Amino acid sequence: MQVSRGYRVELDLNNAQVTACRKHAGAARWAYNYGLRRKQEAYKAGEKTPTAIDLHREINALKTSTPWMYEVSKCAFQEGLRDLDEAFKHFFRKCRLKKEGKWNGKCGYPKLKNKKKAIGSARFTGTMKVYPDAIQLPRLGLLRLKERDSLPMNEKVKSATISEKAGRWYVSIVVQTEQAEPAEATGPVIGVDLGLKMLAVVSDGRTFANPKALRKKLKALKRASRRHSRTKKGSKNREKAKHRLARLYARIANVRQDALHNVTSALVAKTKPDAERPSMIVLEDLNISGMLKNRKLARAIADVGMHEFKRQVLYKAAFAGVQVKLASRWEPSSKTCHACGWVKEDLTLATRVFVCEDCGMVMDRDLNAAYNLAALA
Repeated sequence: MQVSRGYRVELDLNNAQVTACRKHAGAARWAYNYGLRRKQEAYKAGEKTPTAIDLHREINALKTSTPWMYEVSKCAFQEGLRDLDEAFKHFFRKCRLKKEGKWNGKCGYPKLKNKKKAIGSARFTGTMKVYPDAIQLPRLGLLRLKERDSLPMNEKVKSATISEKAGRWYVSIVVQTEQAEPAEATGPVIGVDLGLKMLAVVSDGRTFANPKALRKKLKALKRASRRHSRTKKGSKNREKAKHRLARLYARIANVRQDALHNVTSALVAKTKPDAERPSMIVLEDLNISGMLKNRKLARAIADVGMHEFKRQVLYKAAFAGVQVKLASRWEPSSKTCHACGWVKEDLTLATRVFVCEDCGMVMDRDLNAAYNLAALA
């Protein structure tokens, strides 16, 4: 079967290349804002809304009077306008769902992009070549990679995106590759219970610790935030404090992401034989947005990354031939005794050990929930 896969790696750029990347990100942002203003003007005038192709023709006509446009690739303008079309597409989709009563949140009308919030990104299409330690992009030329042999070399690159985060530049590529249908896993069924104390408890007895990335860095984060707020706006010290704060946020995100990848990869066990990979993984379909409304636990719940955990399990299991079943969010997996089926209705979050009053079974509540989830298969 033919699949599209994404890869992301950090770039090792010199000052001239960083400047060129910032120019391309700025061009994509400028094109997005230009297209948004033109669409708004056309709507107010009662005219037909211009598409990305129409707007790109207008931008090409402006190049003769705008010399800086020749310093960047045309892909930056094209993809910025296509992103705008996609943003409006999702906006109208959510408006339609809201009228049908299927969407409760905001519809997300596209807004102007500001470089003060983020430098942004730029996407490239066309001829691109990957080397063991570098990647060649239109107009930017050869860019060195910080990790050798981290990108596939013999696959067709559909698109490449450069982006900046906390002073570091990354490139993400999407490749189209042929992949054989994965062999169906024949191992045991496992249930996975997510929590705050332990990131995941598995019905086979394995436990994975929660790194608590935000909680461990909260004191340093508050200190860096106070230091940033006390600096003078527009000063060099404020810029330094801003970068220091951004690096700290990036560090927290990286620790959380690394832990989630390690846990989900261990559960799916893609590299193991068919008999050792789980035939089915049972997860809870948690109402995360509702859980975040608990003001006492919202920060701890957000620090786990439960939605990202489910997303990673779903796509990794598809590549490994493992089935995934989502249990109903109303399933009382923590309140039910896995041995006899007795339900303890008054079980609170503070109770960490489940004691069955019917059969006398005593067990950790998360492990009991994992057993119940596995039984649903």
